[in-house]
Amino acid sequence: MEFKLKPLFRELIFISNLAIKDVQTRYLGSFLGFAWAFVQPTVQVLIFWFVFQVGFKSAPVDNFPFILWLMAAMVPWFFISDCFLNTTNSIVESSYLVKKVVFRVSLLPVVKVVSSLFIHLFFICFLIIMFSVYKHFPDLYTLQIIYYVICSVCLVVAIGWITSSVVVFLKDVGQFVGMTVQLIFWLTPIFWSLSILPDKYKNWIKLNPVYYIVEGYRNTFIYKRWFWEFPNLTLYYWSFTLVAFGIGVIVFKRLRPHFADVL
Repeated sequence: MEFKLKPLFRELIFISNLAIKDVQTRYLGSFLGFAWAFVQPTVQVLIFWFVFQVGFKSAPVDNFPFILWLMAAMVPWFFISDCFLNTTNSIVESSYLVKKVVFRVSLLPVVKVVSSLFIHLFFICFLIIMFSVYKHFPDLYTLQIIYYVICSVCLVVAIGWITSSVVVFLKDVGQFVGMTVQLIFWLTPIFWSLSILPDKYKNWIKLNPVYYIVEGYRNTFIYKRWFWEFPNLTLYYWSFTLVAFGIGVIVFKRLRPHFADVL
């Protein structure tokens, strides 16, 4: 069976090796090579810091420096958006592997997620350092970030199985995903606070699963709240993710036999 979990765990090393190679391939031929995976987002973070903290002198949010409040949401967004875009094209980009009977094609979106996860873990450490510079040191709540990383991985893998299999037959899906990622960015309280909206709109924003993760990072680093303090939101998130996971399994299984014919 394509989606059995035990083979997936046994192939963890194999997935990790492919993920490392994937990151290296992205920057193949460049002078800094693999280092660009960390340099580009780091420069982006520094630009945010200079613009909002030094230039605009943005007011604190809930008594926290705006740059910390912003980056607590931007770091998970970097990971999620990168996964959405890269998993969508994972099968098309590796069409030469699809025709190999012994290769589990369902691993291709997972490889893209793991390669992005390597970079994401680096930026979690970077985020912890940023908070420490402002004298907000790690505590017990920081461990909760493990939970939200798992939440993020489950969501992007589920969506990735759907989009990566459909895009093989409908190339426009890639463009649709790109536009959807931009829309989700502005519908998620990353640059803005949910408190500015009228109450009648807040529940609609919470239907966005990315909201759960972004607010989870802020609850971990800023507000010091555990995820179980929001049982309804947690239940909704996992219900959404499991439904997406189920749809992903069904869609992938039905379309998988036709990949080689199309590619």
